[in-house]
Amino acid sequence: MGWFWADGPQPKVQSQPLSHHTLFQDRARPPPPGCPMHKHQKSADAMTSPSGACPVKHTPPISEQPSGCPVPHGANAYSREQRKEWKEECRGKKDETHSTLSRLNPLNYMFRDLSQTPAPDQTQALPTSREPSTIPRGDGDGNWEYPSPQQMYNALLRKGYTDTDVTAVESMVSVHNFLNEGAWAEIMDWEKRFSGGLYRGWRVCSHGEQNFDTMVKKYGYQKEVEDLSPSLVRFQGRPKDMTPKAAMFQVMGWLYPGAFGTEPPFDRHDWYVSRDINGQKREVRYVIDYYSGPPEPTGEPVFYLDVRPAMTPTGAAERAVRWGCDVWWRAIGGDTRELQKQNKFK
Repeated sequence: MGWFWADGPQPKVQSQPLSHHTLFQDRARPPPPGCPMHKHQKSADAMTSPSGACPVKHTPPISEQPSGCPVPHGANAYSREQRKEWKEECRGKKDETHSTLSRLNPLNYMFRDLSQTPAPDQTQALPTSREPSTIPRGDGDGNWEYPSPQQMYNALLRKGYTDTDVTAVESMVSVHNFLNEGAWAEIMDWEKRFSGGLYRGWRVCSHGEQNFDTMVKKYGYQKEVEDLSPSLVRFQGRPKDMTPKAAMFQVMGWLYPGAFGTEPPFDRHDWYVSRDINGQKREVRYVIDYYSGPPEPTGEPVFYLDVRPAMTPTGAAERAVRWGCDVWWRAIGGDTRELQKQNKFK
């Protein structure tokens, strides 16, 4: 599950072929020590020394001279073309190392170049139009757009799902969009309660889920709730990473199948939402588990979404406040008591 969009194709970086360079370019250098020809040349020089020269040789023997570094260190040791070529090689290797990551869109961890071109051997034409969502983008550039059926099909093929039924892609896109709209509605419910902090969240949650609107009016939070404008910064699909809560449900289902027996979630998303707190933007991570339920008698599929803040200190506190207040209010018969109070004053 996830959104994708097609950016322009990225230019491919090709590394230059590795070149071979000769390290010793100065042929006037002395031959290495121990060379027999060099020893013979030394003896000949001694025998043919000019007259008047000092009979004592002042040059140390070749065996006593320190060995020099084989790599030339002069400013002009290598030509400008050689240095330029080596830099291009290093730059090409670096780009090649990060080529896979650079091709991913950091906002949704999908390939940037999801084209609208029909896939090879595609047996049916798919629409290329894209439907806008109701979810604001974190960069302020309008709302997110859902993929077209053709883009969805191409994305499935690139992920390795080569057996995808092309005739079912349009229905898959419709379900995909419907589930994501439902996930955003759940996130908005969390933001309405806790975007103003834990204390305000506790006040509006104190009388359970059913009385949220009543508590908002009681404490005068209508304007804050109406002006609420969170946005989705980025998201990531993690279908292979089961959340601790989902894993716990699987264990409970194994122990008590009658009460907790359920199939594991078929998908997981992490959504990063921008929350405005006193004029400052703060990023909040939400975790979404997607479950499938028994189909309706009419054959329509049924899905369940478990949307909650990630288990950070703040997220854990928000979950405890919302869940704990609702359970406590129902356990003490809060609605019945409120109804009795209203009848008493009539």
